[in-house]
Amino acid sequence: MNLNYHNPVHSVCGAGSLSQLPRLLAGRKAALVTFPEARALGLVKRVEQVLGAPVACVIDQVQPNPDVAELAATYETFWREHADVEVIVAVGGGSAIDTAKALMVGTVSGRFQELIDLLATGAAFTPHAVKTLIAVPTTAGTGSEVTPWATIWDRENQKKYSLHLPQTWPSAALIDPELMLSLPASVTLQSGLDALSHALESIWNVNANPISDAFAISAVTDILEVLPRLMRELGSLELRGRMALAALKAGMAFSNTKTALAHSISYEMTLRHGLPHGIACSFPLPLVLRRAIGRDARRDAVLARALGEPLETAPERLLAFLHSLGVRTEFADYGVSDTEATQMIAHALTGARGKNFIGSDA
Repeated sequence: MNLNYHNPVHSVCGAGSLSQLPRLLAGRKAALVTFPEARALGLVKRVEQVLGAPVACVIDQVQPNPDVAELAATYETFWREHADVEVIVAVGGGSAIDTAKALMVGTVSGRFQELIDLLATGAAFTPHAVKTLIAVPTTAGTGSEVTPWATIWDRENQKKYSLHLPQTWPSAALIDPELMLSLPASVTLQSGLDALSHALESIWNVNANPISDAFAISAVTDILEVLPRLMRELGSLELRGRMALAALKAGMAFSNTKTALAHSISYEMTLRHGLPHGIACSFPLPLVLRRAIGRDARRDAVLARALGEPLETAPERLLAFLHSLGVRTEFADYGVSDTEATQMIAHALTGARGKNFIGSDA
């Protein structure tokens, strides 16, 4: 078997990692992209203190699940007024990093609609201009800091666009658990379950390989142990650090495999029912695991290493794990009828992510 694994992101992980930012910037002009509460939490001030100077501009109105209606004005203002910025520093969760990835890709016209039109074709393209991205996640789960993908939502038209180019890999990721200490319980849970989904989705995946498996197995076992403890001790820097490392490993796993059926289902649940991403991609994990078991003996062996023996009882154990964290695991719990759920799963299997699932022919 030929093994191919590629991840070009320079990752720095551990408490105090933010201090590496000046070295990575190397004097280049930077813009900070972050979430609205970042100023009140002192994150903007902290970044500027680390740098020893103000950043060129601060974009701090990033909303969850970046939408075309919100991004257009931000994108066009950024490229019109800050074209000389060389580096975008994204500080926040997946939405902040995804927004930064959208901003880093410049179009000929400087209009955001041109980017959307290019994404709508589904074809690869070469950006007119590109900024460098340094990702500083404040959640343990997104994986966006070590992947080239960003999701752009169009809620009005019930669509989503996937931005993924060779140019949209971050150049560096600073994973500092000190920045995660203020994370509320709900976001801690949602991001942690997103990481669990990333790791499992990379195992029941047609693109899996031994390196992605190694990252995924380690991530799953760590998350199953650490996340329940962290939910009881949100202020523990040790547990925050362990969860951040587990999420990084999950990101390294699916950076090469992409996600699969659970994520394909999640997009519909978020668009139609407004379910937060971390819950939307994790509540169907036991269902997807049941479909995965028995499809491929080699994948079964990896799943058993991640979830423990006997594999036949793993779906029930995973179900109990989610229930212990207060996560409901039935479509009906979210107002989805049996008929709609069946249709949603069938549709998800035909999507780009669904086709990565080892049971997509079922």
